[in-house]
Amino acid sequence: MEIIVCIKRVPETADADIVIDRTGRDIEKGGLVFDINEWDNYAVEEAILLKEKYGGSVTVISMGPEEVNETLRRALAMGADQAIRLTDPAFEGSDGYTIARVLSQAIKPLSYDLILTGVQTEDDGYGQVGPTLAEILGIRHAAVVNQIEGIESGRTRVHRELEGGLEEILDLELPAVLTIQTGINEPRYVSIMGIRKVAKKEIKVLGLRELAMKPEEAGEPGSLTVVEMVSFPPVGEGAQILEGTMDEISDKVVTILKEKGGVA
Repeated sequence: MEIIVCIKRVPETADADIVIDRTGRDIEKGGLVFDINEWDNYAVEEAILLKEKYGGSVTVISMGPEEVNETLRRALAMGADQAIRLTDPAFEGSDGYTIARVLSQAIKPLSYDLILTGVQTEDDGYGQVGPTLAEILGIRHAAVVNQIEGIESGRTRVHRELEGGLEEILDLELPAVLTIQTGINEPRYVSIMGIRKVAKKEIKVLGLRELAMKPEEAGEPGSLTVVEMVSFPPVGEGAQILEGTMDEISDKVVTILKEKGGVA
């Protein structure tokens, strides 16, 4: 069982003071703490669990500068076998489609039965890369997977989350791309000692030339969408606290809804 996991290093912004940079198209990242994307962490764990059950190997791939090595080594410490970093100035500004294209060029020469990605990333939340990657590679895919029942005779049965608490069960022929939902497993703890043990493990680095890509196929020139501006959401007036008996509060709610056009 040969498994590839695509992961991303993202900034942790939940408890940080966010500042938009001078271009107006991104946030200032200096001083922010970075970590593996939450959904990708579950994907790495799922890949390792499958390797432990069926044998084979796990290869992790990520795009970004040298600092991404830290995230890749974390995955190696979890149990991944190989790591590849895709780095080139030409990749800057790539949208979800172009990221999938770059990843596909790195993946095509490799042997694989499964490709796992997170459902989405914490920074942009687009959820495009996994399905787009499957389309480019010409293989099947399932999105928002919350259970992999098993793999047998070149097929896998997966459960995928739908809206409204519903679930779909699919039988897929391999190879296939699965985008992994949080909660599918419990990612293992990675100790500092574990990271030190893989500190000297080789991380293969590939750029535009090694991937046989042209500059116009990557970055903003190769993208279908471009971020023109980012902004903070407008600050609202806050919540309105209604007081009184249940009947009084109910009357007030109806009055507010009528004033706002919610009911006729």
